[in-house]
Amino acid sequence: MASTPERKVKEKVVTVLKQYGAYYFFPATYGLGRAGVPDIIACRHGFFIAIECKAGKGTTTALQERELQRLRDAGGVALVIDETNIEVVRAILTTIGEIHYDTVTNNTKVSAGR
Repeated sequence: MASTPERKVKEKVVTVLKQYGAYYFFPATYGLGRAGVPDIIACRHGFFIAIECKAGKGTTTALQERELQRLRDAGGVALVIDETNIEVVRAILTTIGEIHYDTVTNNTKVSAGR
């Protein structure tokens, strides 16, 4: 199977998720699932992260935007990632790690809300 540009973005995102020890999976909808769900679902330290991957000039559909907004409304982190902003995933995972550290150690120097 040929490696598409979007697949390359997904592979880079997965590399970052693995580096941070995040749990992740690719939801398979097949006809029984929900249309418009993001490409990757992840969790780190109790934070729910949904990632829609795009390549080139690819943009999200109205259905994908609706699902991403529903995830945000429910308190999750919902991202659209392409070749130009993969570092956003690293930044989010780093911030989640800092919030987790502060919660576990009861460090009050840094305040962060969910």
